[in-house]
Amino acid sequence: MAEVHAEMVANVWKVLVAEGDAVEDGDTLVILESMKMEIPVIAEDDGVIAKLLVAEGDVIQEGHLIAVIE
Repeated sequence: MAEVHAEMVANVWKVLVAEGDAVEDGDTLVILESMKMEIPVIAEDDGVIAKLLVAEGDVIQEGHLIAVIE
């Protein structure tokens, strides 16, 4: 199991995966927006999205859990 956390305070601009989706190391899960920059959040392990804890438009804090990959 791998947890994906936010590295900064940001807005969730786009969600590219859903619970149950298979992902591979390097796939983009969500795109964050901070200070008019788009920051992709990348999967660091192969697996399936077990939990997706953000939605488009959410404001998240540094360390916020974005997704769990099993």
